[in-house]
Amino acid sequence: MPPTQAESVIKNIIREIGQECAAQGEIVSETLVAFMVKAVVLDPSNGFNVDKTLIKSDVQKLVKRCVTRLLDSKNPSLDTIKMQVYFDMNYTSREEFLEEHHRVLESRLGSVSREITDNRACAREELESLYRKIVSYVLLRTGLGSPTDVRIVREATAALQSVFPQAELGTFLTLSKKDKERQLKELSMIVTGIRLFNRDCGKGGEGIDDLPAILQEAIPATTQRIDSQIQIAQDQAYRYTAILEKITKNPLMSTEFQPYMLKEALYNVRQYEIFLQIILSDIITCAQEVEMMIKQLGAQLEQLKMTVKSKAAIPTSQVFPTFIALSNLWTSFQDETVLISVLSSLTAHLEPFLGSHELLFPEKIMQNLLDGVTVKTDVCRIREHMEDRVHPEDFRKVEWLFPETTANFEKLLIQYRGFCAYTFATTDGLLLPGNPAIGILKFKEKYYTFNTRDAAYSFAENPDNYIDLIREKAKKNAELIQLLELHQQFETLIPYSQMKDVDKQYIKPITKCESSTQTDTHILPPTIVRSYEWNEWELRRKAIKLANLRQKITHSVQTDLSHMRRENCSQVYPPKDASTQSMKEGSTRVPRPQIYMAGLRERQSELTYGVKMDLTRVVDET
Repeated sequence: MPPTQAESVIKNIIREIGQECAAQGEIVSETLVAFMVKAVVLDPSNGFNVDKTLIKSDVQKLVKRCVTRLLDSKNPSLDTIKMQVYFDMNYTSREEFLEEHHRVLESRLGSVSREITDNRACAREELESLYRKIVSYVLLRTGLGSPTDVRIVREATAALQSVFPQAELGTFLTLSKKDKERQLKELSMIVTGIRLFNRDCGKGGEGIDDLPAILQEAIPATTQRIDSQIQIAQDQAYRYTAILEKITKNPLMSTEFQPYMLKEALYNVRQYEIFLQIILSDIITCAQEVEMMIKQLGAQLEQLKMTVKSKAAIPTSQVFPTFIALSNLWTSFQDETVLISVLSSLTAHLEPFLGSHELLFPEKIMQNLLDGVTVKTDVCRIREHMEDRVHPEDFRKVEWLFPETTANFEKLLIQYRGFCAYTFATTDGLLLPGNPAIGILKFKEKYYTFNTRDAAYSFAENPDNYIDLIREKAKKNAELIQLLELHQQFETLIPYSQMKDVDKQYIKPITKCESSTQTDTHILPPTIVRSYEWNEWELRRKAIKLANLRQKITHSVQTDLSHMRRENCSQVYPPKDASTQSMKEGSTRVPRPQIYMAGLRERQSELTYGVKMDLTRVVDET
């Protein structure tokens, strides 16, 4: 059957099933019907062959089976499938939600923006009307008050006139459509920043809610409510698990009490718990973002106060960027508010899918089944076998990963959402949490955990057998495909919420060990041709140079500056001690000056006369 014809047949089957359900008072979505059709075809007990073309009797049988399952109001399996379809249709990641939210806001503002950008006002009244439209656009874009409130409009108009007087409308009208849209966005952000600053100073802020305070109150309340719901769901799952363990150990109870319905209830409450964990993770991210933005908001307002102080005029280059930053922060607060509201609504809409528990298993019946049974939590089960670890030396063909030998141990994507694969396969669908601490089995680039070492050893002996058993169980209970993340085995039933996680399958374990390697520096001889030249012009230049050299004569000269550049050598005699001797010894002596005073001792008269006498000999006489 050609693909287009097959699609047409499937659409007709889905439409017929939807009409049959509507005729009996049950309104179902096409997505739910499509999932149920695939689930019924996959179930081997229904006798459909996916490789065979459906005949008319097969189509009628398929429609009847689907309608019967969709109208079963006391079926936990159907409630789980409905919950999965609803979550898949209404949940998106944080980034995708904010992107879609902004796109919707832009589309709503499209008509107002076109009225402004396409305006060709000339008269005074037309210009005043255009200015009022710009004020309304600013209020609609920022979401800070209603455009019909006179006080809010007056405040926004005053803020707009301080940065964009009405006299500048003429210049605005001469701009291109793109420039007009860009200027409108900038004006909206600047006006928002001005109003937020005035609100902080106590001089305005009419109609502006205190979003930081609202978020600081709403996030803890929402987190507490989801935490309490998770705790209730976990308690219920622990009780179902304890009863199923009791039935597994006592086969006689299986004849008196059919455990398949209890297992479907366990799948239902486990799926509810998983969805709540996903929502709680997003809310925790919101709380972290809000905490960071509150600090940034306070810093921006403080910086703006320091810049403005009591100045009469301030350069726009100093304050406009801060106003725009305030506006962006406030937009982020608005985004977080909407996201918290959507997540809270999603949480509330998941609760009705748990309605069959009280009808199928009233508290009185549960107490009778729990008689003599110890209810264990997931944490208690993990602690019981924490020290009972796998010994890798017992296995040669399989690889085991441990926290101390694997760097990204916590980031590995565990198969079956971390539930014990061996227990699920051998007990026909009992969900027990696996304990990664005892060892993670790596088999065909996939990772498996187990609740005990014995379970790990048994599974490692023949993993393919147990994997096939789990696949066959999932064909009978289609809700297990999403619950245990079996989308690779059933690619036709991959939900959108798990399409984003497909890339996680390729996370490889980073093992840690002490090792050393040594290699030769150059194993092979070098093959680089130094004379190779890829440039044709360089080859041409070399060819011309060689051609010119053929007509040249080589000359060599030596100058005072170049003679030391050649290699040369010289030989010298080492210095030695030497002495000389003259024929005779000789010396010279200069006369010594001798001067005397005579007549100093004679006293023939009262007066004494001294006579100075020079007795120095001449040089020749010496």
